[in-house]
Amino acid sequence: MSSLAQTLSDQGKYADAETMHRDTLVLKKTVLGEDHPETLASMNNLAQTLSRQGKYADAETMHRDTLALVKTVLGEDHPSTLISMNNLAQTLSRQGKYADAETMYRDTLALRKTMLGEDHPETLAG
Repeated sequence: MSSLAQTLSDQGKYADAETMHRDTLVLKKTVLGEDHPETLASMNNLAQTLSRQGKYADAETMHRDTLALVKTVLGEDHPSTLISMNNLAQTLSRQGKYADAETMYRDTLALRKTMLGEDHPETLAG
């Protein structure tokens, strides 16, 4: 289901992708629980699809919820935390919330430097 939803999103079929991501998220919460890493990944995927549709307020809320859970479940120094932080920063920027986006990007960069090192490709790209 997740792969199909992502493929729909990649094709620009965002409404269909959103529906599939929502259905996947409900099932993962039911079967795996809210704290399972696969559930967290589904939350992130849904938030990304919302953002691609311009539903920035909904995407921001979902990204914030995802980030909070990822930090709690996986920890501050997990790669998924960096991804969640970066995705939230992108959504903030798309809404014109530049000061908040800058802060989140700076926090993400600082964590990348600590976790991966200053010369790591992800640190340089992010």
